[in-house]
This record gives sequence, structure tokens and C-alpha cells, in this order.
Amino acid sequence: MGQPVVEATATMTDAASGPGGTLFVVSAPSGAGKTSLVRALVASTPGVEVSVSHTTRPPRPGETDGTDYHFVDVDTFQRMAAAGEFLEHARVFDNFYGTSRAAVQARLDAGFDVILEIDWQGARQVRERMPETVSVFILPPSRPELERRLRARGQDSDEVIARRMRDAVSEMSHYAEFDYLVVNEDFHRALDVLRTVVLAQRQRLALQQRRLGPLLEELLAPEPAGG
Repeated sequence: MGQPVVEATATMTDAASGPGGTLFVVSAPSGAGKTSLVRALVASTPGVEVSVSHTTRPPRPGETDGTDYHFVDVDTFQRMAAAGEFLEHARVFDNFYGTSRAAVQARLDAGFDVILEIDWQGARQVRERMPETVSVFILPPSRPELERRLRARGQDSDEVIARRMRDAVSEMSHYAEFDYLVVNEDFHRALDVLRTVVLAQRQRLALQQRRLGPLLEELLAPEPAGG
């Protein structure tokens, strides 16, 4: 929705290329710019995908099943939850939302980095089930700027904005549970920082040893004995 798209080129170590991607959790208070940052990251960084959640709420105009959400009925959702099929799930007002563990794992196994956009409670559930998850919290530059962004949407009454601000403070109080903090004051700078986090994770020793096995074997092979 109007977010900048930054061009990027892939190199051997830029793109997630098996044998396993990284799961990222990105959280933020409403108005911090999380969704725009994640969309721009996916558009500009090869090998990164956003997980598609399951929900029981009806599709909104323009939404597509399997692209925006997996739309399911309440019975199906509750059956999946009882069977432990969700990495995290929650009830938001009258609807349920959840992240399929099997779907996420399949994309990770295919070598893609996967991003979950969820709140701190969902992030806590995911880390309990997959401790190797890398978590990022997006902060606004100030409370006045956060309120300005919420009002700029032109969607909410003063009462709703006041509630969103209270919820934001509660959400931000959990920042210390995350691995990285990114302040979204300048969009492009925040996007660069977020991309740096993703690319740095791809250079971790454990991943590189698996990805670069043949190269490392060749580089470290003993010299043939002289004739």
C-alpha cells in the first residue's frame, strides 16, 4: 500500500538457498510501520516470504484465500489447534488467527526465510516451540509520532486512537524479549537495518557449513603429494 520498493540483486550468500531457512518474528505496536517494512523487505530481498495465517473471519473485499489468509471455519480451526498444528494461535475479538507449523516448516526446509507478523504473545509462543527463531521488534521514534501516524490513517475516532495508544505502550513494554530493535523513524533506513538482520543470519556458521560444504571441502583438501 504505497510502500517504497527497493531493488536488490542476489548473490550466492544473499539469497536463502537451502538446506534450511530462518524463521523471523516481527512485532510492533499498531502504527509503527511493521507491515510496510515487511512488504518492502520481501519485495527487495530474494528468498524471503511472509507466512500466510489461518483465520476464521470472513474474507474482506479484495482478499484471496491462500494469499492474504487461509480462511477456515471455526470447527476446522479448533480441530487444528487441538491437534497442535499451530505454532501460535489467538482469539482476537470474535475471530481466531493461527500460524500453521507444517506450512512454515515446509518453506524453511525449501530454503526460504519466513517472516511471521504477530504480536508479542504470539512471538513468545513461537519461541517456545522453535527456540532458533530470530525476533525483531519495530519501535516508533516517539509517542507523538506514533499518534500522528494513527491519526493520519483517518480511520479511527479519538476514543479508538486513545485505546490504540494504550495498547501500544503495553506492546512496547515487551521489547526486551526480542533479539533486535529497529526504530522506524526514516523508512529507508529502517528497511536497510531490517534487511541487514536477515542477511547477517544467512552468514551464521551452522548454516554456512551446510550450504558451503563442497566449497569448504575443496578449500581444505590436502595438496596432492608431489611426483
